Amino acid sequence: MTSSELVSPTGTDVALVGADSCENKDTRVQMKKQLGLLEGVAIILGIIFGSGIFITPKGVLESAGSVGVSLLVWCSCGLLSMIGALCYAELGTSIPKSGGDYAYIYEAFGPLPAFLYLWAANIIFVPTTNAIMGLTFANYVIKPFFPICQCPDIAVRLVAGAAICFLTFINCYNVRLTTKLQDGFMFAKIAALVIIIIAGISYMLLGNYQNFSQPWENSSTNVAQIATSFYSGIFSYAGWNYLNFMTEELKNPYVNLPRAIYISLPLVTIIYGLANVAYMAVLSTTDILASDAIAVTFSDKVLGVFSWIMPFFVALSALGGLSVHIMTSSRLCFVGARQGHFPTMLSLININRYTPTPSLVFLNILSLLMLGTSDVFLLINYSSFVESFFIMLSVAGILWLRYKKPNMHRPINISVVYPILFVFICAFLVILPIFDKPFDTGMGILITLSGIPAYLIGVKYENKPKWFNHALCALTDFVQKMFLSAKEEHDQD
Repeated sequence: MTSSELVSPTGTDVALVGADSCENKDTRVQMKKQLGLLEGVAIILGIIFGSGIFITPKGVLESAGSVGVSLLVWCSCGLLSMIGALCYAELGTSIPKSGGDYAYIYEAFGPLPAFLYLWAANIIFVPTTNAIMGLTFANYVIKPFFPICQCPDIAVRLVAGAAICFLTFINCYNVRLTTKLQDGFMFAKIAALVIIIIAGISYMLLGNYQNFSQPWENSSTNVAQIATSFYSGIFSYAGWNYLNFMTEELKNPYVNLPRAIYISLPLVTIIYGLANVAYMAVLSTTDILASDAIAVTFSDKVLGVFSWIMPFFVALSALGGLSVHIMTSSRLCFVGARQGHFPTMLSLININRYTPTPSLVFLNILSLLMLGTSDVFLLINYSSFVESFFIMLSVAGILWLRYKKPNMHRPINISVVYPILFVFICAFLVILPIFDKPFDTGMGILITLSGIPAYLIGVKYENKPKWFNHALCALTDFVQKMFLSAKEEHDQD
């Protein structure tokens, strides 16, 4: 056994540019290539089929105003995701590095924009997404015990926190175990959606079309408000780019990455469209806007004595989405630390289990802090605005790299029309909601820009005090020894 169970993947100090090197702990350690096409598809579907489709139809309808506009928003979000996936297929095969958007922004625009993405991801949209999925799981688990009243807020937060901690532990323990759990969770996700679609279509076949008789009634004419409605829809489709975070662990990424995307996105768009038609066939606009757990309200109306099935499957679905999101997002934090943009200890790998344990624990703590509020739609607005901006920046990198590096090896070379169209639509979605939700978007911008002084002081400034560099090295050594001590105690038992 080596001198430490947790080692830096580079074997050198990469905490901060200009920092004194810590003692070399080990030779270079790489993440294992242990994910094939099936696992790649399961990861994408596992994230997308998480909690969104069971909570966000309310958010879309609230801003869109009518059934007709809502369905157009859902279809448009699917089309936008497909265009984005095509762009990411080129990015992922041209820059086959883990870290997804971070790696692409770094390659195209340099370290500062990449750092701001890393900063925003770890401060805003990664932990908030974990919190949203945890809260969704908790709401659906607790709701059957409070059928006619609001679920206790403290109970919802505690259950969400327990779920986040448990799944973080599983992800620390073994990558293969996490991917195997996805098989069971995937069954729950598909079962819940199939039940909703079949029940909704059956309800319509019995002649219940009244909710579609005036599909454009009360449609919003506020363009900024409609743009805001896209945030809830985009949140439900979020995850189509997360397999790019794990490119280094994917077998034959040049083939399996685009194939996984091409299989997953059309399937998701069709299923989401049918699920929303089912919701709107059974529930009126008033019913949807009044519900905090739309799938439970749906099942209570059409499944009768079997309505308990729905919260059970939805809870498992949210749990599965949370598990795979924790796994993929931790690689972003890990890659950023390996590049020198986060402290060294976050780039350490458990060499027995090949998991980035410190990154997982770090994001777990931030996710628990996000449970300070249980307002799911506030969290969605915070995270979606910032994430949409950086996804737009990543795709804009295609256009810049076409100019900057025309001879760059591109296994997949898409038409330039796709990135131009995607950037234009994303710019529309990023700018207009500023007028509709100025506080939410303003906070997102403020938190992102707060990364600039952090970059200048933590990364760019080279003449740091020796005590500061020694403290970072000591902290890294402490983390290594803590995990090693825990392992030795376990072996003795």
